[in-house]
Amino acid sequence: MHSVLIGLGALLPSAGVAFLFYVVIKAMLEGDRRERLAHSKWEAGQERSASSVERPNNVDNTDSAT
Repeated sequence: MHSVLIGLGALLPSAGVAFLFYVVIKAMLEGDRRERLAHSKWEAGQERSASSVERPNNVDNTDSAT
């Protein structure tokens, strides 16, 4: 029984490092997902503002050409 506990004790640091690796990689992937979502929302907002600014100019150009 004593040798089993020694064996488990020897594996404990490796298991701890594996758990920390899992937590860090999971946090990195979650942060990347949130960053991509925020970037896509920002791009959509930029496209909306650009299209709302361009619409009156396009209407004016069409009216003046007619």
